[in-house]
Amino acid sequence: MTHIVRRVRQAGVYFVSSRTWQSRALLRKPEAAQLLIEQLLDCRSRGFYKLHAFVVMPDHFHALLTPAENESLERAMQMIKGGSAHAIKQALNYASPVWQKGFHDRWIRDAEEYRTRWDYVRSNPIGAKLVTKPEEYLLSSACGKFQMDASQYDLQDSGVREQV
Repeated sequence: MTHIVRRVRQAGVYFVSSRTWQSRALLRKPEAAQLLIEQLLDCRSRGFYKLHAFVVMPDHFHALLTPAENESLERAMQMIKGGSAHAIKQALNYASPVWQKGFHDRWIRDAEEYRTRWDYVRSNPIGAKLVTKPEEYLLSSACGKFQMDASQYDLQDSGVREQV
């Protein structure tokens, strides 16, 4: 398998995704999903990135985030995946790998693309028939119980507002 080496660091918002190892539904377990959410929030509070939206699905997660000025996207993802894998393995006595290697990322180019990806993150549980409204899915920023950071596109009046 070829590993993509990123040579250009583009400042701004990224849409990122990562799958569990062999696409196992590990994150269907509430404890595992909660540990991932705690890691997402902890890495944000430690200054690795600003977190704009996220959703934890049974076998993957998506997030919109802006890496800190002195941090790379790769480092942010390493902290999310490595930290959550460690916590899941300890808490659940889980012996298998937690994550597939690597991750998918997309640099957000404008407010329209940001809004499209933001809507996708919110509606992902609906498409998977887990809920009928984004607010019903508790493993997502759409439920309203997690404070999210505003992005550069929120400030350009894209219609997205900071959640409280």
